[in-house]
Amino acid sequence: MNLWIGAVALGLAFAASALGVFLTFRVLAFPDLTVDGSFPLGAAVSAILLTRGYDPWLSLLFAALAGALAGMVTALLNSRLKINGLLAGILVSIALWTVNLRVMQDKANLPLLTVDTILTPVRQYIADPNLRGVFVFGVVTVLLVLLLYWLLHTDIGLALRATGENEKMVRAQGIDADAMRLIGLALANALVAFSGGLVAQYQGFADVGMGLGMIVAGLAAVIIGETLIRPRGVGMTLLAVAAGSVIYRGVIAGALFIGLGPTDMRLVTSLIVIVALAVPRLRALVMPRPLAIQAART
Repeated sequence: MNLWIGAVALGLAFAASALGVFLTFRVLAFPDLTVDGSFPLGAAVSAILLTRGYDPWLSLLFAALAGALAGMVTALLNSRLKINGLLAGILVSIALWTVNLRVMQDKANLPLLTVDTILTPVRQYIADPNLRGVFVFGVVTVLLVLLLYWLLHTDIGLALRATGENEKMVRAQGIDADAMRLIGLALANALVAFSGGLVAQYQGFADVGMGLGMIVAGLAAVIIGETLIRPRGVGMTLLAVAAGSVIYRGVIAGALFIGLGPTDMRLVTSLIVIVALAVPRLRALVMPRPLAIQAART
C-alpha cells in the first residue's frame, strides 16, 4: 500500500510540472525543453533556502520565480535572437546544469532530512508521510488547476491560447505574440520549478540530475490524461492533465511492483508514451466514427 499511496503523492507533486508542459505544448504550441533544467532549478533553490532557515512555502515561491526567469530567457532567445525554439530550450537547459550546481554550492545532492518542509505541520494530524503528501499536494494541485482555469479565461489567457492557435491572426489583431510567448514560457517554467521544489521537499533531497527526462514524463502525463479521459473544455483538460500525472506515476509504481528495476524506467516511460499516442489511432480503427459507418452503408 505504501508503494501505491506514494505513487499518488508523487503524481500529485509532479502535476504542476505536467500543467507547465501542457501550457507550452498544447496552449502555446511551443516545444520547450527548458523544463529539464528548470525542474532541478526549482528543487535546488527550494532546498538551499530550506537549509538556511527560510519558510518552506516562501522557498517554493522563490523556486517558481527562478523557473520563470529560465523560461523568459528561452523566450527571449527565440524572439530577439531568432534562435529556433527547440534549440533555445536545449541551450538554456544545458546552461542550467551549471547554474543548479552553483545554487547548491557545487554539491550534486543536497539532503533535506533535518529541515522542516511544507509537510511538517501536517505531521501531528497525519502520521503516514505518504498520506501527508497526498493531502498537501492534492490541495495544492486543486488550487493550481483553479488558478490556471481562471487565468486562461482572462484577456491574457485568451491571448495566450490564440497565440498557440494562430500566431498570424494574433499579430493582425495587434497583439504582441512574442510578449505572449514570453508570459506563457515564464508561467510554464514557474510551474515546473514549483513542482521541483515540491518533489525535493517530499523526497527529502535535491539532486542536480533529477530533471533528466522531465519533458518526456510531462508529455506522458498530458497524453495519458487526454487519451483516457478525453476531456472537453479547459477545466476538464486541466483536471485530465493532473490525473494523467497520477496515472503515469501509478504505472511506474506497477512496473516496480512486478520486479523491474530503476534502470528500466526510461524504457517503461518510452513505452507508456508510445502506447498513449497509439491509443487514439487504434480506437479509430476498432470503433469507426458513426458518420463513416453511415457513409459506408450508403
